[in-house]
Amino acid sequence: MIEETETIDEFLARHSADVEDAVRKAAAAEIMPRFRRLAEHEVDQKNGPHDLVTDADRLAERFLTDTLGALLPGSVVVGEEAVHANPATYEAIRGDAPVWIVDPVDGTRQFVRGEEGFCTMVALARHGVLLASWIYAPARDQLATAVRGGGAFLDGERLFAGPPAPGRDLEIATSHPDYTTEEQKRALLGLWTDGVTPRACGSAGLEYLAVARGELDATTFSWEAAWDHAAGLLLVEEAGGAHLTVTGEPFRITGGNALPFTTARDAATARRVAGLLSDVA
Repeated sequence: MIEETETIDEFLARHSADVEDAVRKAAAAEIMPRFRRLAEHEVDQKNGPHDLVTDADRLAERFLTDTLGALLPGSVVVGEEAVHANPATYEAIRGDAPVWIVDPVDGTRQFVRGEEGFCTMVALARHGVLLASWIYAPARDQLATAVRGGGAFLDGERLFAGPPAPGRDLEIATSHPDYTTEEQKRALLGLWTDGVTPRACGSAGLEYLAVARGELDATTFSWEAAWDHAAGLLLVEEAGGAHLTVTGEPFRITGGNALPFTTARDAATARRVAGLLSDVA
């Protein structure tokens, strides 16, 4: 537990491994036992047939809420499923207390299909500043971590996104059509141009990891939900990348962003993609 005089940086120095352990345990206890074994009654819809939630989502979030809250007394947890049940809890992101931002199963649709492309995401923030993040893909046993100012890592190996190779099309993962309104689709039209190869995104967390690894050039998303972005944004930043909204400002997890926004391997690519978006936004 955090001592009364301990700073967040000191807490992270002592307890990052404990957070990693909590994420792994949540996956082992609540997610992986249900992977490819989900019963019909364990899957529900939230806002439509493409917005799914499972018992794994709910129970893993409950596990992480209890564990992380106890690990850092005085902190609060903003989890996707808790916010769905009570939208007012999202306001904690804008408060003074340290906040854990949790997406228990990012890529629920892939999880339900029995595909490996899902992950658990946790980020720690305070006053709107991202301080640390953990992205765990349990079906692949891959763990990506980042601490502000301390770099980004995948399974202990330092990540450097690096600039895209000159002369080839930018590969960009963009908001999936199933989750995109007609207005949002119009805002993304600028990506359909020479020199760019857009594709629909899968798990947002794993797309952010691909950017941090230099395997994907950029993402463009048209929604703000912090649990989908917080952990990935810090991972990409610490790997040398950047993020911008269509007005040229960094994305804020506290909300109020001009959308869509991009996260890219380097600042030059972020500016290029944001320019394409702003041409039609």
